[in-house]
Amino acid sequence: MTGLTHSVSTTSANVADVTMKSHLVRDDDKQVYGDAGYIGMGKYLGEEKDAPDSRCCVAAKRGTIKTMENRPMKTLLLEYEKNKASIRAKVEHPFHVVKNLFGYRKVRHKGLAKNQAQLFSLFALANLVLAKRCEGRVDEAW
Repeated sequence: MTGLTHSVSTTSANVADVTMKSHLVRDDDKQVYGDAGYIGMGKYLGEEKDAPDSRCCVAAKRGTIKTMENRPMKTLLLEYEKNKASIRAKVEHPFHVVKNLFGYRKVRHKGLAKNQAQLFSLFALANLVLAKRCEGRVDEAW
């Protein structure tokens, strides 16, 4: 896992994130991780619910874990969720670069086409920044 962005998709604000999964997941992706908001993501990828060969790895809802009794099963589930969260955290690094380093907090244009073009450019540049960091040659300006 490189942490680099391989695809960008923009929609209006009234479109749920989970419905766009089929546009962002490639056929060669072995695992797909999502937070609790992506429950049911397998349906959008054409996979059956709870299938043993499913690529979807979605976080459990917080309320589900809170209601469990303090037993070894809960401890095991918390450790499993922590591992899934550490993998999902890599997804947030390109957003950190775009939002915090490049200062892109709000859309600048009217219409999806112009905003999508700007996001393509920003995420391509974010990939360059992250690739440079992976090589161990972090520029002092960043």
